Amino acid sequence: MSTLQAADPMLHTQPARFLNRELSWLEFNARVLAEAFDERNPLLERLKFLAIFSSNLDEFYMVRVAGLRRQVSARVQQTPPDGLTAREQLERVERRVAELLSLAGTCLHEQLLPALATHGVRLLAIAELSAPEREQLDAFFERNVYPVLTPLAVDPGHPFPYISNLSISLAVELRDPERGTDHFARVKVPKSLPRWVPVEGRPHQFVPMEAVIGSHLGRLFPGMQVVGWHTFRITRYSDLDVSNTEEPEDLLAMIEEQVFQRRFGEVVRLEVQTGMPSELRALLLEELRESEDPEFEQLGEREVYEAGPLLDLGELLSLSSRDLPELRDPPFQAAVPQELRDAERSIFDVIRERDLLVHHPFESFGATVEQFIEAASRDDNTLAIKMTLYRTSADGAIVRALTQAAQRGIQVAVLVELQARFEETNNINFARELESFGVHVAYGVPGLKTHAKLALVVRREPDGFHRYVHLGTGNYNSRTARVYTDMGLFTCSDAIGADVSDIFNMLTGFSRQRVYRKLVVAPSGLRNRMIQLIDREAEHARSGQPARIIAKMNALVDADTIDALYRASEAGVEIDLIVRGICCLRPQVPGLSENIRVTSVVGRYLEHSRICFFANDGAGEYYMGSADWMPRNFDRRVEAVVPIEDVRWHAKLSAVLETYLTDNRNAWELTADGQYVQRTPEDAREQAAHRAFQRDAWAQPRDAAGLRDGMMASREIAVPRELRAELFG
Repeated sequence: MSTLQAADPMLHTQPARFLNRELSWLEFNARVLAEAFDERNPLLERLKFLAIFSSNLDEFYMVRVAGLRRQVSARVQQTPPDGLTAREQLERVERRVAELLSLAGTCLHEQLLPALATHGVRLLAIAELSAPEREQLDAFFERNVYPVLTPLAVDPGHPFPYISNLSISLAVELRDPERGTDHFARVKVPKSLPRWVPVEGRPHQFVPMEAVIGSHLGRLFPGMQVVGWHTFRITRYSDLDVSNTEEPEDLLAMIEEQVFQRRFGEVVRLEVQTGMPSELRALLLEELRESEDPEFEQLGEREVYEAGPLLDLGELLSLSSRDLPELRDPPFQAAVPQELRDAERSIFDVIRERDLLVHHPFESFGATVEQFIEAASRDDNTLAIKMTLYRTSADGAIVRALTQAAQRGIQVAVLVELQARFEETNNINFARELESFGVHVAYGVPGLKTHAKLALVVRREPDGFHRYVHLGTGNYNSRTARVYTDMGLFTCSDAIGADVSDIFNMLTGFSRQRVYRKLVVAPSGLRNRMIQLIDREAEHARSGQPARIIAKMNALVDADTIDALYRASEAGVEIDLIVRGICCLRPQVPGLSENIRVTSVVGRYLEHSRICFFANDGAGEYYMGSADWMPRNFDRRVEAVVPIEDVRWHAKLSAVLETYLTDNRNAWELTADGQYVQRTPEDAREQAAHRAFQRDAWAQPRDAAGLRDGMMASREIAVPRELRAELFG
């Protein structure tokens, strides 16, 4: 038991009753790293988790740490509910990151690489190559690498070059043998080149590209003596600065300009290869300082991290997808819901008969969501299709279906969110492509991100017009739909259809709708409604009635909502929170939150669904939607949460939540001091939520569509950019 779980009156006061957001996120990433250490996972899956840990940390520095440094530079006095100043947060972040990086290095070099080597998967040094292999590498360098390299000298006639964000560079020490003078040069490892160079005749064995370049520096600096070289990498501030106080005349142009300017954001971290000489490290630090805007806090030694012999471990993701089935998770085939297996019935017939609730990736995204849009695009009775697109696959079936529908004369309107972090360029490009096919494209309400996951199809039928709606917890992205857990509701409810129409009118026109029939919508009233539901459970508990709350989300940060949960706990409400990442609530504090338990599940799939249950004195209510309980979701985003009123689906939602709560394989429990303790089966049977959902899907017969979609899922993982962006966007 945590020492803080004893009665401590300080934990009842602000700010002690809140955990820090940034430190809580680091603990989430620590749980990701723990999966890389877990020997129950196949080796290449462990390597994948290590890569995701590293990529997540990059994103954390680009957004969150950079934001804290800007607060320090601007002398911002505002502090979060936990009371830590920006400087105090930075100091604690730096200490925790140092610990995690040390663990990551141990995991890679002392566990994963030696274990992988026993299976023939190796990263080789140049010295390990035979003479014929070295000749082959020389030929590869001359043919494929040398033509794209640009050595950049640094001297009075050559200023220190611009260093791009997250790119690996070689810091090269040179000596002029004729003059006896020392020099410095930088060589960038181009992103256009593969990071891992295969060794011919050795399957699954590679040489890092930086080692290939480093061993051929004589070709880049003929006549000079190469004294030594070491790799380094910088991280720049990379968030967009979209003002909420001004409405830009052209949001698209403004976002494009800011995406361009983001390349020149201030440096917030310098990573250097372990063993870099101190004078070379000092030179890099000095040059980076001189190249920075003096408005921002200067880079110092505390922002320099020794990263071990390899930088950018996120690139290990490509190695983790090697075709070695014995080192990876077994393939998974998504199921087609029973209701959609009759080829004689259209998906609209099914939805009109009753609501349909689907659970991805265990139930096929292709046979449900994509089929819904594709069927509408081909249907002569379809009058209009409207969708919100936050992160999507621009080359996927949904975008193709939308363009085909527009070409067939169907009215197609799409809200493309240009501010989806790190998806801005992709979204700009496919928004223009959609417009070129006649799709009506809007970019939302100034000052708000459109995060709601909505699709509306309007059809002409014998008895009049009908609206068919899909509301989801996840993005309309076929790739991430295979690795994110999400829920989706299909309905032709008149009230919900009217609400969704009102939301689209708000997004594309000048509507200021604030009251809705069924949906709970942000920013107009989502926080208030959630607090009302929490307070209602507290009233039931005070009246002696059974009271229960189960809420699943990605993050819990909002102080008002946390205070409502504390009040409910004090009233006697039993509360279980399933929070994947950040959680600023302290559970299990006597007299404050002793009835609150917080669980985090980190496993094969990225937890992404948001589901809430309120017992309501025996008349249980379930909600699902796109919003986490965070200030940004309540106040600065367009979100939509829907009540699941068809009681026939309550058992399915109850089973999903209960499966997470009984997980003893991938679940972690949060203690009052902010630490997470992993559940272990001990003498009990191991119960893993993701495997349980897979078993449920496998127990169902599948048709060809489900088999096709599932086989795609079995060998595909989300690219780190998509996964990281979801964590921070």
